Amino acid sequence: MKKTQGFSTRAIHTGQETDPSTDAVIPPITLSTTYRMPAAGVVKKYDYTRLGNPNRSNMEAAVADLENAKYCCAFASGCSVTSAIINTLDSGTHIICVNDVYTGTHNILAKIAPKHQIQTSFVDMSIASNINQHFQSNTKLVWLETPTNPTMRITDIAEIAKYTHDHGSILVVDNTFLTPYFQNPLALGADIVMHSATKYINGHSDVLMGLALTNDETLYKNLVFIQASMGAVPSPFDSFLARRGMMTLAIRMKAHETNAQAVAQFLENQHRTVDQVFYPGLASHPQHHIAAKQQHGYGGMLSFKLKGNLDNVNAFLTSLKVFALAESLGGVESLVEVPSLMTHATIDPKERQALGITDTLIRMSVGIEDVEDLIEDLEQALGKSKIETKNVEDLIEDLDQALGKSKIETIV
Repeated sequence: MKKTQGFSTRAIHTGQETDPSTDAVIPPITLSTTYRMPAAGVVKKYDYTRLGNPNRSNMEAAVADLENAKYCCAFASGCSVTSAIINTLDSGTHIICVNDVYTGTHNILAKIAPKHQIQTSFVDMSIASNINQHFQSNTKLVWLETPTNPTMRITDIAEIAKYTHDHGSILVVDNTFLTPYFQNPLALGADIVMHSATKYINGHSDVLMGLALTNDETLYKNLVFIQASMGAVPSPFDSFLARRGMMTLAIRMKAHETNAQAVAQFLENQHRTVDQVFYPGLASHPQHHIAAKQQHGYGGMLSFKLKGNLDNVNAFLTSLKVFALAESLGGVESLVEVPSLMTHATIDPKERQALGITDTLIRMSVGIEDVEDLIEDLEQALGKSKIETKNVEDLIEDLDQALGKSKIETIV
């Protein structure tokens, strides 16, 4: 018998203890906010729901198992995880963060943390060595997303971890896009892994939740104290739903990746309408080799730049029938959005432009529908995008026709 069970087996069974009172295979939702004590100050396992709940414990145990982590703390949202991690730092601390980052993280680091004398340098980490010159004597934390949101840049986690630890700092990696199924940052040197469990972990667009995972007991105790003190914890019902969603995480991620690869390849071939596709699974991606080295797959997220302007983008978006124009990502349904006007609208326009987040950049969360339907939907919407561009073959044909009608008589 194998020493370690497979991913799907653990995703289904870890923490799912049979209810002793009813023998129910699926643990019930425990809504009680308080628990009876055998004596004053004596706690069996739970005393108050802000401090712990059976459904939350079940879900935390399962995610920790999948991320190969000793500890997991669940929070009410991904942003509350970010806030909790920042609150472990002292005033006067310096942070280094990847420059192309989720806008919620950017807002916390750039607009809220400075009020507490915590400053952040935003750095392009697609080349890992870029980070080295930005360390200061008070740098205590490095924040990384890979792939980044929304331009899908890849960073070498092991290389960043080496630079981080050489300078006595801790490394946090947001693993939301890839999940434990496709990437395990702790094994690559990260000290904390975070997830917006709202996305793929839950997978059904009906839960708001965040997770922080670590193998460091001191970091864990600090996070638990903040979790309990600030009270940004998920409800028992949300914990139940997220745990249920995790049971199909492996098969969902396989389907997301299969569909995303096909969609990315389709878009890359649409030379009339598509300018560039950003998907780590494509050989054309600048950091494809890094992704292939540290990931177990390429996930369901991609971005692409449409030719033309915002009018063409809107013509494309309003023609879609299967893809929904909406924020968020990671659900079973396919979603599409324009970051510059939606998820990343609060970032300074000059910063967006420098990162390549233009009005024609479209981010796509590829769902698990039949891929033929997704491609058909994209094909018909691209056809209605009103982009008046021609590929090389069309231009040559036009020139050939024009020269043929020029009535020039030449003698060889």
